[in-house]
Amino acid sequence: MPRGNAHQSKVHYQGKDEDFVIFVDDVQSVQNWKEDRSIPLAQVVSGFKIFVTHKHGAQNAHDAASKQTLENEFGTHNEDECMIKILEGGALQETETGERQGPKNDTMGARQAH
Repeated sequence: MPRGNAHQSKVHYQGKDEDFVIFVDDVQSVQNWKEDRSIPLAQVVSGFKIFVTHKHGAQNAHDAASKQTLENEFGTHNEDECMIKILEGGALQETETGERQGPKNDTMGARQAH
């Protein structure tokens, strides 16, 4: 069985000074939310955390967005309002992480013929 095979969906928003990323459950839930705003954000967003990539695109390292960064970009530091703006104006991205390779049990020592 492959290890690490995971499906990941996120929304990437390219701002004036920073790039923002939020992780979502799946693309279909975002599309449903855009059509019907009565769906709670908790059913769309995978964890209420906004990340910045320091203008290095959606695939780079993610750091937590500070309140000041959110205030500068969106005019508010309320994370719910910022997430709504990111969902409205961001680009949906889906990725599938590949299988991890490497030793499966390091405690077994070297397994080479002597």
